[in-house]
Amino acid sequence: MRSVARRATKIGCCGFPTRHSEYYQLFRVVELQSTFYNLPKSRTAERWRNEAGSDFEFCMKAWQVITHPATSPTWRRISRLSMPRKRTRYGHLRPTRENFDAWDKTLEICRILNVSVCLIQCPPSFGLSRTNIDNARRFFGEIDRGNAKLAWEPRGNWKEHPVEIKKLCEKLDLIHAVDILRSEPVVETETCYFRLHGLGARELNYRYNYTAKDLERLRGAALRTLGRGAEQVFIMFNNLSMLENARSFTEMMCASRKEPNS
Repeated sequence: MRSVARRATKIGCCGFPTRHSEYYQLFRVVELQSTFYNLPKSRTAERWRNEAGSDFEFCMKAWQVITHPATSPTWRRISRLSMPRKRTRYGHLRPTRENFDAWDKTLEICRILNVSVCLIQCPPSFGLSRTNIDNARRFFGEIDRGNAKLAWEPRGNWKEHPVEIKKLCEKLDLIHAVDILRSEPVVETETCYFRLHGLGARELNYRYNYTAKDLERLRGAALRTLGRGAEQVFIMFNNLSMLENARSFTEMMCASRKEPNS
């Protein structure tokens, strides 16, 4: 099942921009987005794993109740049957029994899908503070990770404090997930995880359509990362044109591998 890990550059999309069956023919990896809103039933995850084939790789976004407090508007998309009780005890990586239980449910899906990387995306409200640093240390330090690597995508004012990100990633064995066309990870590990949210003045610009020049920049960034010692680099497109952009970038990378001395 882990033979796909030998591939150095892994290109895919954040979510399925086309039918699952078609996607499996185009790419070898996906980052599941639906798991952020509602975790699937075990039998659904088993069906996805079987349909994708043994050489297909799953990454997934962790259930939002672990990272986002109940005041987050994204909680509106949690199904009625999955809506947690004691809502004030969830979110912001707090080391509560409720958050640990939510992680255990997330890990169960990770195991069924044989997830390579589980993304922990924190909201801007989870800013740099002593409380949040302590919460992160306790939460990441106590959970069972199974076979999945953890990628942490901090938002908000964390980008102004790269030293603190570096300390946490190194101490807690976390991949620093970034948009590589906007910023470099503060720590590079054997596995790097890049999520592309579009370019422009805003931090997120999902309507952005990457140009050939952008993709050349991306190719250079991926090759430099590999050259510095990374064994595998995940490049996940997260924009409205992700299907087109990911296919173009895949073709570009394939062409570069065929070039002499590339």
